[in-house]
Amino acid sequence: MPEPAPPFLALDQGTTSTRAMLFSSDGEVVAVAQRELPAAFPAPGWVEHDPERIHADAEAVIRDCLATAGVAPAAIGGLGITNQRETVVVWERATGRPIHPAIVWQDRRTAETCRRLQDEGHQDWVRERTGLLLDPYFSATKIAWILDQVPGARAAAERGELAAGTVDCWLTWRLTGGRVHATDASNASRTLLYDLVHGAWNEELCRFFDVPPALLPEVRDTVADYGAAEVAGLDGALAIRTLVGDQQSAAFGQACFAPGDVKATYGTGCFTVQNTGAEPVWSERMLLTTVLWRLDGATTYAIEGSSFNAGTAVQWLRDGLGLFDDAAETEELARHADPRQRVYLVPAFTGLGAPWWDPDARAAIHGLTREVGRPELVRAALEAVCFQTRDLLEAAAADGAPAPRELRVDGGMVRNDWLLQALADLLGLPVARPAVVETTALGAARLAALGAGYHEGLDAVAAAWRAERRAAPAMPEDEREERWAGWREAVRRTLTRR
Repeated sequence: MPEPAPPFLALDQGTTSTRAMLFSSDGEVVAVAQRELPAAFPAPGWVEHDPERIHADAEAVIRDCLATAGVAPAAIGGLGITNQRETVVVWERATGRPIHPAIVWQDRRTAETCRRLQDEGHQDWVRERTGLLLDPYFSATKIAWILDQVPGARAAAERGELAAGTVDCWLTWRLTGGRVHATDASNASRTLLYDLVHGAWNEELCRFFDVPPALLPEVRDTVADYGAAEVAGLDGALAIRTLVGDQQSAAFGQACFAPGDVKATYGTGCFTVQNTGAEPVWSERMLLTTVLWRLDGATTYAIEGSSFNAGTAVQWLRDGLGLFDDAAETEELARHADPRQRVYLVPAFTGLGAPWWDPDARAAIHGLTREVGRPELVRAALEAVCFQTRDLLEAAAADGAPAPRELRVDGGMVRNDWLLQALADLLGLPVARPAVVETTALGAARLAALGAGYHEGLDAVAAAWRAERRAAPAMPEDEREERWAGWREAVRRTLTRR
């Protein structure tokens, strides 16, 4: 009789927290440890993290998670690391010391550079190679900015004395004691330096963005040998079996393995990722063509929509305006909103992402009347999540992405049953919430298990996925279209590029 599969550990390093989750072989959560990650805002539109804090918190939550479970490293089948993606760190190879705070994916400090490159007519050339847009969201201009602003950094980079990478790469370097400088194809595809078709760093792109290739890590399959993680205070190492970007990891955890399968993750932002199979679908509507994962050398592609602000709108209502004490209160407040009000909150706190890509847009509320109160503002914030999702799915369909049968959702926001039904109503599409809502971590654990040989292919992973709740559209179509038209007009008034 075969031995039971061991548990697998996921390290989920996100924008607002670092978390370790231990999963049993059947996908049940065994233990969780989490620490909040503060951000710094040194100038308007700038967002930074402390790389040392990221590493220290990663080790702390791994220790705490295993201690809670009462499990030793030797009993773990492997570690999967999933991460906030375009955020970048540059560090000294000799000491491992970061030369600058991590520049977070939300950061807009290179917006002027990206705008100049667009005005010079380089957008199509870049998109044809990377599947991405010239936007400060991505990593390349952030790396170049650090090299130009830190005295001596560019010369040191040219001499091969510095290393750069996304957060997965930084953590792998630190956890392996500097023995492994590598990333996976899903994270590499978010940098503006990776050739999407040829599956490698592109020297022309490196020259274009003025990023020395000597800085960059080796690109490996999503499931690969990434070395042994040695965590201070633990007796024994953990085999790192996968690195994967957070949105791709969520898609894996949601078993989006067939062309057309689509998931949406709702956290800080809203991200739709739709499987397009073995061939990339190139967007003409400002969506992103990206690597979903690369397994055994074979790349699966996706078309992705990124809205930068979803949960941040709820946080702003709570922390900025003090409308409630706990985000859980939003469900009941939304239920008591006057449905006749047409209030639209466009949450462009850090610009608008797809399909608009307007980094200069700022948040706005449209349709305020004297009758609008707390419930209506809360409902507007939650409906903004739904409308942004529809914008992304409509653009993907127009680009030729296969039609989805349902939308699989995850992230902390979808614990809200009112939001789940609102998504189905305003999209006109069935919506499914999985039994394990935090599928970003689950995806990393399942990929690690795949790397250790404990899954018999993707069919076995798909068979293990199950829905905890489903919502079917109930809103009349004419009301759905009328509400969406109002949203589109609100966005039009918010854009700086009309």
